[in-house]
Amino acid sequence: MERIVVLDFGGQYSHLISRRVRESGVFSQVMPSDSSLEDIESTEGLRGVILSGGAASVYDPDSPRPGFDIFKLKVPVLGICYGHQLIAHLAGGCVEAGKSGEYGTTVLTTESAEAIMEDIPGNISVWMNHRDIVSSMPQGFKTLSSTGHSPVAAYSNGEEGIYGVQFHPEVTHTECGMRIIENFIRLSGAKKQWGMQDFIKTAVDEAKSTIGDEKAIIGLSGGIDSCCAAVLTSRAIGENLTAVYVDTGLMRHRETEFMHEAFSGKKMRFVIVDAKKEFFEALSGITDPEAKRKAIGETFIRVFEKEAGKAGAKYLIQGTIYSDRIESGVTKHSDNIKSHHNVGGLPKDMDLKVYEPLRDLYKDEVRKIGEKLGLSSEIIKRHVFPGPGLGIRILGEVTPEKAKICRMAGHIVEDELRKAGIYEDCWMGFAVLLPCKTVGIQGDSRSYKYPVAVRIVESHDAMTSNFKRVPYDILESISTRITNEISEVNRVVYDITNKPPGTMEWE
Repeated sequence: MERIVVLDFGGQYSHLISRRVRESGVFSQVMPSDSSLEDIESTEGLRGVILSGGAASVYDPDSPRPGFDIFKLKVPVLGICYGHQLIAHLAGGCVEAGKSGEYGTTVLTTESAEAIMEDIPGNISVWMNHRDIVSSMPQGFKTLSSTGHSPVAAYSNGEEGIYGVQFHPEVTHTECGMRIIENFIRLSGAKKQWGMQDFIKTAVDEAKSTIGDEKAIIGLSGGIDSCCAAVLTSRAIGENLTAVYVDTGLMRHRETEFMHEAFSGKKMRFVIVDAKKEFFEALSGITDPEAKRKAIGETFIRVFEKEAGKAGAKYLIQGTIYSDRIESGVTKHSDNIKSHHNVGGLPKDMDLKVYEPLRDLYKDEVRKIGEKLGLSSEIIKRHVFPGPGLGIRILGEVTPEKAKICRMAGHIVEDELRKAGIYEDCWMGFAVLLPCKTVGIQGDSRSYKYPVAVRIVESHDAMTSNFKRVPYDILESISTRITNEISEVNRVVYDITNKPPGTMEWE
């Protein structure tokens, strides 16, 4: 099968680039930035190489470099952000720090609508995330586009088949981004032979090969990720898989009842473990977000190790997806934004081998997989719920009392979104319990109670998001219900922060 290779220089969107290529119908895989020329050129069906973004500056001595001379590749090359700067730098151009950063959306002006910029309008909005700029071009390169900050925002060297863009065509904030990626695919000559059904077959075959005749358990949370991972693995190893749902005391409203109804009595062996006591004890006195995530991750593992011992399992299957991994800083050169409990929060001294069949997919891709696997609409369309649960939606120390407040407030948010008919238009809607109290008036008397922050966002792939512009009457209904139905709360605020600069969760 023909494919495009993405070299990962540590950017937040490295796998998103690969995913966009797959969306176009061409298989794509991510490889380390220091892969050798032999490794790259021996890749089956290679038709092109994309150099990803990254956090470093190309003129720093320790900045990541390709493990080969990229100008010796016999296939077209596209550089994005750091990759764009790296190509220019290695070819003899000048890259230097700009007078200021260029972050978020900006207007791109295209002077030459050719090569990767073919059929792109003269002015479009693009997503930038950089400070360094290409200030002068190498010999043989042509500037295609610019912005007020970046004199060279897109270039080409048609004779060598080398192209670069300073902006991120892979994010949904960039207008015509998919067209630019498809232009590169066209220039590479790659045939469109890839689909989600191919992934399912590949994932099942890989699970069979990896796990073999060993037994495995999976942490089944009820979210789309773990459910898809469970079904895929079950197809591979059958009765050798045990699905374990852990009631941490930090779950959604009536989540344990939902899981019992959804999975008990099905083909898969299913176990419910009540571990509320263990989790609250592990979180006692902890206020730091990273420490909470690691405490939750370790407690999960200890519970899973106990259940694995009962089942005789050697493997722990997890529904980890790529956005979890990149934010946890587990790919080379990437920055640690927050440790996801099932990635950066895992203890080092665990007895189980971890297998993650969805590790390179994004949430909406997983939902498409779920549809093809025959999962229920309710599971597929559920809002995202974090692995650490309410533990990261309660700022400060986590207690059973606070969990009860946060759980009820989150239920009210989702319930009102459903009533308003906009639940499925939102990526997620939830409540955050703040670690302070505010003065209020209830029943003509002074109250001094907790405030709750409501967060409702729209997203396509979880790598970027916008706050949802929810009509005021819906927000008012949410606020009124929370302050009326939860006696410990007297104030509700609405979070209008996009990602970036914020993340979806507060911790």
